[in-house]
Amino acid sequence: MSNTELLIEEIKTLPEIYTTEVLDFVGYLKEKSNKQKPECPICAQYRDPKTGEPLYNAETLAAFKEGDAMLNGDIPANWHNSINDLDKMLVM
Repeated sequence: MSNTELLIEEIKTLPEIYTTEVLDFVGYLKEKSNKQKPECPICAQYRDPKTGEPLYNAETLAAFKEGDAMLNGDIPANWHNSINDLDKMLVM
């Protein structure tokens, strides 16, 4: 028996006084499931208002592609032993 069928059978055995509470709770669950999580306002301004697709500039897209290439092993990623090693590389 599915959960839905089991729930229906349980509701049938409830006294009428409790069915209103069950109905109210079902309404609450429906409302809760329909609510969308609020989006970060900064992120929202970088979305297409019609499609909701993210809008990134060319620099951000290039960074995403480079990061994907590093993760896939297409571009060697440098590991640094300390912040000083990283700083030396960035100054070059």
